Amino acid sequence: MQPLKVPGTLASLKLIRDYVTEACVLASLDKRVGYRLRLGVDEIATNIINYGYDGSQISGDIEVSAHVNDESLTIILEDTAVPFDPLLHPTPDNLDAPLEYRGIGGLGVYLAIQGTDQFLYERIDNRNRNIFVVKRSDPTPPVTTAPVP
Repeated sequence: MQPLKVPGTLASLKLIRDYVTEACVLASLDKRVGYRLRLGVDEIATNIINYGYDGSQISGDIEVSAHVNDESLTIILEDTAVPFDPLLHPTPDNLDAPLEYRGIGGLGVYLAIQGTDQFLYERIDNRNRNIFVVKRSDPTPPVTTAPVP
């Protein structure tokens, strides 16, 4: 798949979701795995937009790329927003508490990371790279084109 470059705005989230959905189809991912991946990518992309760009009063783009091999699907989000390593975000300490006793916020990054088989963060040449890897349950080679809906 060709990379997708979109403005770092909330209006771009649908384009990012559609791109990830297409990658999931090409990789023949299980629907539950694809859902968790889309949820995680959406959470991190939303944080890039809300905190990395808007919250810092800067603008920029988000580039999304997908890489499929026999074992996995990798989605990479790259941006030029302020550095933020989700892996350094503290794990919520009250995960077992009922929702009515939890404060607002704090679960999104945790769920984004937990929803993948591997999550990596890199800061290279003033660019953030959030890397999501999920294993493919079907060992057949990836589809070369997306099916027509």
